[in-house]
Amino acid sequence: MLQPDIAMRAALLPTQPKLFPDSGGENLLAAAADLGPKFGLLPREKIHFLLRRGMILSLAPIDDGQIQPASLDLRLGSRAYRVRASFLPGKDKTVLDQLTVLKSDEIDLEGDGAILERGCVYVVPLLEYLSLPESISAVANPKSSTGRLDIFTRLITDGSEVFDHVARGYTGQLYAEISPRSFSVRVHKGSRLNQIRFRRWNSQQFNVTDFGLDDRELRQRHEEKRLVDGELHLRHGLILRIALDAETLGSIIGYRAQKHTDPIDVDRVGAYELRDYWEPIQARGDRRLILDPGEFYILASQERLHIPPDLAAEMIPIDPSMGEFRVHYAGFFDPGFGYSPDGIPGARGVLEVRSHEVPFILEDGQVIGRLMFEKMAEAPQVLYGQAGSSNYQGQGLKLSKHFRMS
Repeated sequence: MLQPDIAMRAALLPTQPKLFPDSGGENLLAAAADLGPKFGLLPREKIHFLLRRGMILSLAPIDDGQIQPASLDLRLGSRAYRVRASFLPGKDKTVLDQLTVLKSDEIDLEGDGAILERGCVYVVPLLEYLSLPESISAVANPKSSTGRLDIFTRLITDGSEVFDHVARGYTGQLYAEISPRSFSVRVHKGSRLNQIRFRRWNSQQFNVTDFGLDDRELRQRHEEKRLVDGELHLRHGLILRIALDAETLGSIIGYRAQKHTDPIDVDRVGAYELRDYWEPIQARGDRRLILDPGEFYILASQERLHIPPDLAAEMIPIDPSMGEFRVHYAGFFDPGFGYSPDGIPGARGVLEVRSHEVPFILEDGQVIGRLMFEKMAEAPQVLYGQAGSSNYQGQGLKLSKHFRMS
């Protein structure tokens, strides 16, 4: 484990923080063997196991509501640090090493929390730590609600040269880089902006792609039980097309974020009027939409989806072959997303879209995203939508849970 500057750590955390649970120094190799024989993305039951065995640790007891079918919600700690620019610590360096140089302000998130200003960059030590064996890595992404608020959020670890990825065998603290892009937001200690999922590797797996399903396997799975409600389109993953016509979505086919609004408290659900933050986009006769550079849009897919219990899926955020835009900050779909009792896929993909440097024309039915499917080590016993706060099961075009849609 990398050792950060002692004075800086003292400013961030208690000298000897109490971590939950207390694993008693259990042997990680032996604990990892108890996970069983299966490899792949770990379900919630195995995440509980990681917690019991001290592979996931925290400065505060972990709430069962943090544990999703295939991921763990991460929580902000008590301090945020405004920095001049985004950064990665780099090999053999810690995040705290960089913060000693780059931080310009320290912000208290206790009590009523604090406002993170639009356009600024912050780094927040999280309440969670990891102590992983060599057979387990992790990957993070923003939660759905975070992406729909256009809060650019990425995970950072000590010694890392990439965002959102935790190396196999990592031991240390986790940090969130946060940059609100459309709205200033109020956050608190314990606010949940991103989530992490865990992969268990075997000796024959050398690449993340080894966990994915190829197009042949996806076609076979679709024949067994439909992955989309319409025709299946595959190109190194499941192709999604944009819906811009009134027949599919009704008279409103999307929303564009307003530029000058009050802050949004990320912990308040159903507290805000839609019209105070979003401009509805009306369907046009030509079924087109011009994306303006720098604007943020909430749109929806033509397809309704179903993620089988033994699979999870992730949207590729940037694919230059599809157009000059970024789609879907929060790209993870839990097992069971879109499930319906009649077997017909029941939830659209809601897409967070931002154009790059030039205006870009979208036409109804145009390819807008690519969904990659990944194998679970085993299906979770509780699927998305069956327990807890599954705010987006069965969704059509839908804003984040913070807004009243009526």
